[in-house]
Amino acid sequence: MRLYRAWLVFCLAGLLAACATPQRITDAGNAQAFERTGRFAVSVMGDNGKQQAVQGGFAWRDDGQTLRLDLANPLGNTLARVQVSPGYSVLTRSDGSREQASDPDGLVEQVLGSAIPVEGLRDWLRGRTGAVLNLEKNQAGQVTSFQQNGWRVALSRYDALGPRLLQLNRNDSNQRISVRLVVDGT
Repeated sequence: MRLYRAWLVFCLAGLLAACATPQRITDAGNAQAFERTGRFAVSVMGDNGKQQAVQGGFAWRDDGQTLRLDLANPLGNTLARVQVSPGYSVLTRSDGSREQASDPDGLVEQVLGSAIPVEGLRDWLRGRTGAVLNLEKNQAGQVTSFQQNGWRVALSRYDALGPRLLQLNRNDSNQRISVRLVVDGT
């Protein structure tokens, strides 16, 4: 009986882990788009000691002009979709309600009340940087850490497309923000 219960728990855990990442976003019209899927965890600690946290799965597709980011809860249910095109960003929640802004960083700050560097992620997911401070690289020449726009960024576990682990941290005067992305696949 114990063995049966252990096996059942193991299978259930495997099923939940498999559901946590949204389906890969496909578009037959643009096979050259950059795609990643994985898991995320965001934590915001206020100066009052109150912590807010959310985690789940993500699917990312960026063709250089348009970006689509699907977010799901740990059970795989859709939380929201973010779509970005030049000069326009929109977030659509699972209930159909929408928020919009002129850029993705402004949109996320408007929705969450905290800045998350969506625009920076367009480069960071590929292991690229713009103008940064304290740039460090490993022996293979891959970016491992830097600071940009108030964020401390650590990249590791590279595959052919870029880092598979991204850790972002920011300390503002009234809050500490931590973002962790674990890439499971393309």
